[in-house]
Amino acid sequence: MNGIPLDGTALRHAFAHIPAGVVAICAEAGGERMGMAASSFVPVSLDPPLVAFCVQNTSSTWPQLAALPRLGISVLSADHAIAARSLAAKSGDRFADVDTRTHDGGAVFIEGCGIHLDVTVEQELPAGDHRIVLMRVHAAHSAGEPDTPIEPIVFHRSMFRTLVA
Repeated sequence: MNGIPLDGTALRHAFAHIPAGVVAICAEAGGERMGMAASSFVPVSLDPPLVAFCVQNTSSTWPQLAALPRLGISVLSADHAIAARSLAAKSGDRFADVDTRTHDGGAVFIEGCGIHLDVTVEQELPAGDHRIVLMRVHAAHSAGEPDTPIEPIVFHRSMFRTLVA
C-alpha cells in the first residue's frame, strides 16, 4: 500500500472518505439567529453528559456562537439537505427556508430533527488548524417513534448524502 503525501490537499481527499453525521449548532441573540453546520460531532461522555465537535480556527461564526450562554444542537435528518447547505455557507441567510424554534436561553433548534441537545461550552482545546469544542448537555429532546426513526444526513466525499437501507 502506497502512503499518501502529508499535504493539506491529499489529507482533505483522504479524510473525505470518512462518512460523518451532520449537526446544526445554532443560537439566537438580540433577535438574530446564527448557526453553522458541523460534520465532526461526537458523543463524549454519559456522566457528565458531554459532546464535542471540531471547528476551524478561521471560522467567523464560531466566536459569535461561543460567546452565547446556550446553544442548540440539532442532528440533521435526510430531509435537511437544504438546511445543511445553508448552514454550511460562508455568506447569505443561513436560515432561508429552514424552520426553527428558539428555547429559553437562546438555543435554536431546527425542526424535524431526530434529536435536539441544549448545551453550553465547557472547554475549547487547540488542535492544529482547528479547535476541539467540548460541550455540556443540559437537556436532550428526541423526536420520532422507536419503530419509525428519523434517518440522518451524512457528509461523505464532500457531499451531503442519505443512507440507503
